[in-house]
Amino acid sequence: METSTRQAHDHSQTLNFYLQTRARSRDLVAGLRTEDMVVQSMEDASPIKWHLAHTSWFFEQFLLRKHKPDYVSPDDRFAFLFNSYYVQAGPRHTRSNRGLITRPTVEDVLSFRDHVDGEMQGLLESDPAPAVVETTVLGCHHEMQHQELMVTDLLHALSFNPLLPAIRTPEPLPIAEETPLDWTDHPGGIFEIGHEGNGFAFDCEGPRHEVLLRPYRLANRPVTNREWIAFIDDGGYRQAPLWLSDGWATVQREEWDAPFYWWRQSGEWWTFTARGAQPVNLDAPVCHVSYYEAEAFARWAGKRLPTEAEWEIAARGAPIRGNFMESGALRPLPVSASGEDKLYGDVWEWTQSPFSPYPGFRPPEGAIGEYNGKFMCNQFVLRGGSCATPRDQMRLTYRNFFYPHQRWQMTGLRLAADA
Repeated sequence: METSTRQAHDHSQTLNFYLQTRARSRDLVAGLRTEDMVVQSMEDASPIKWHLAHTSWFFEQFLLRKHKPDYVSPDDRFAFLFNSYYVQAGPRHTRSNRGLITRPTVEDVLSFRDHVDGEMQGLLESDPAPAVVETTVLGCHHEMQHQELMVTDLLHALSFNPLLPAIRTPEPLPIAEETPLDWTDHPGGIFEIGHEGNGFAFDCEGPRHEVLLRPYRLANRPVTNREWIAFIDDGGYRQAPLWLSDGWATVQREEWDAPFYWWRQSGEWWTFTARGAQPVNLDAPVCHVSYYEAEAFARWAGKRLPTEAEWEIAARGAPIRGNFMESGALRPLPVSASGEDKLYGDVWEWTQSPFSPYPGFRPPEGAIGEYNGKFMCNQFVLRGGSCATPRDQMRLTYRNFFYPHQRWQMTGLRLAADA
């Protein structure tokens, strides 16, 4: 996710972008207690404190240590504690044990952030080289990814608390009328997809290349909770023929019978959200479903999941608007409550496309090129962003990716069909 950029920022734009991005991370954690920020609920998730430290480590490792000869770290041991996957950057603390790092404290980590910010501001005000500007923009997009992870990782951690505490102040569910499912027809042909080379993009979004598509149809909105409940009521989680073999094995092993965070209470479906425990909002997009569940639902509905090329061609020219992190909702909203354009926002949409390299893909040299290429195996692409994605992060060609069993992210689906 975090390599390759061509960005025409001037120095002041880059500094402003940096400061705004870093401030958003602080705003996200402003209402949290220390205890909220140190817990790790599973290996896939990290403590909030670790996210805050790792994103600062990124700027220290790839910018300050390389481009400021007089730079002095507050603690050289942070390089070991807060590296993530960068083998070429040196040894790393075990991922599953991040929640055991009680020292440095949250206060120490915030002080580390302040130190890095001061040094970065000096670097960006000193007529930096193009490589500094490019890597700074990359680091900001990297931090925005971690901002989304901070929301979803904390939600997962708080879900284990019997008190079901809210990340944000609870508020009533928005009232909206059901938006009928409709379809848009798209012609077949040879199309180009992928990043065109202007502005920022991660390396996995290119090179631009041709794809051959058959005529297809795409739903006008994501699948809703109301529709998912119909799938449940029809025995969708109990019908083996609907499921891929690995998916059915996972359903049996994990005893899935509903999306993640759902439970029955007095005959009604409830869910845990960033606003606390709430009744399932029937007309909001279904969220926290795995690729296996999305694929089974599509089969049950007599449809299929779109390919990522189909999604990108359908979204070409559409404005990037919707329910993103900036709305403050931090949960999917009913379709008619979050704008007419439903190609972006609310939930990441599973596609049937494996996360694999585009033709001609080559990862950049060095440690900074490790993140995407080495993960192009056994994962599926998602498109469109979610209610926890910063709007600045989004663009038409952005490829998110997760393993098919994972459900703690804001993941949903949109149906497709052959025309």
